[in-house]
Amino acid sequence: METDLQENKSVRKIEIVKLKDGSSFPCVDDIAIEEPLEIGLLYHRNGEKELKNISVTMRTPGSDKELAAGFLFTEGIISGNHQIKAIRHSESACSRDSENRVTVELAEDVVPQLMKAERNFYTTSSCGVCGKGSIESIRTVSIFDTRISEEHVISVAVLYQLAAKLQALQNNFSATGGIHAAGIFELDGNLLALREDVGRHNALDKLIGHALLTDRLPLRDNILLLSGRASFELIQKAAMAGLAIVAAIGAPSSLAIDLAKEFDITLLGFLRDNRFNIYHMGRSCRIEKV
Repeated sequence: METDLQENKSVRKIEIVKLKDGSSFPCVDDIAIEEPLEIGLLYHRNGEKELKNISVTMRTPGSDKELAAGFLFTEGIISGNHQIKAIRHSESACSRDSENRVTVELAEDVVPQLMKAERNFYTTSSCGVCGKGSIESIRTVSIFDTRISEEHVISVAVLYQLAAKLQALQNNFSATGGIHAAGIFELDGNLLALREDVGRHNALDKLIGHALLTDRLPLRDNILLLSGRASFELIQKAAMAGLAIVAAIGAPSSLAIDLAKEFDITLLGFLRDNRFNIYHMGRSCRIEKV
């Protein structure tokens, strides 16, 4: 099982004053680090190299190369690991700037789909989504079909164990209480990989980037577990990775449910304390009560 163990870069200790039962006292607290990551794309155009800044995202440092790769893939800008020549932190006179800048260099014959960089096929829940139009647009950029899959049989007992397994290995959440996580499980409940970040979408991009760079896509025969709620954006990213089963410890949004139905993704919510809700059951999925 692969985790992102970089607490020295992800957590900062600060002095605070804590109040409890009417008394105050100084102590040291662990705080999740949040810093910007600038993602640049280096590609060939008319025989010349061109560098374009694609995005700046607020993230927890760690697994930056996976985050950059996952972001470009889930945004539809690239379609596979074979299109990536190299990923590196950008050179800068300031070491802090270098740590917060990543450049993805594409193979010479690759033409990036830069129109996708404008997020014209969906927007985040904070600024609204245009509903059916967004769902239809995603079909044009996803290279995997979650609906063509062998039957997935999962036991209720396995599902009940997933949240505890994820939380047991959320090192940064345990330290700070302010980190989201995304984990990929096999159908028997074996945890394959886990990534954490202050942004739930970044945690999933890191996880999908890891799968992309290790040639594990599509993830049709796996379960994605989200540590918080399931938003439209996260289900979109899951669809891009070919996932057919998504479970969340929190609630899904209405558009997340709509998108899960559109792509026939089994969507479970409130998976904790030996219970869960089924918001959509995919045709290729069966849950056994054993």
